[in-house]
Amino acid sequence: MRHLASICGTDEVRVNPDLALYEDGVLDSMKTVELILTIEEEFGLHVSPAELERQMWATPRKIIADIQRRLKS
Repeated sequence: MRHLASICGTDEVRVNPDLALYEDGVLDSMKTVELILTIEEEFGLHVSPAELERQMWATPRKIIADIQRRLKS
């Protein structure tokens, strides 16, 4: 969450796991790419922007769930 907060520029992502990131303008395509690169560096996971749909990462909770799913695979 600290990476997401840093990239988004708000701690609201930490306190509201259901924050609508794209709808509220907290996350955009450039920040999404930055987040993907951070996830790859931090967790060693490859996340292709082509396979990622905004709905999959619509909230902090969904991002965490997707990362956890990928780590288990």
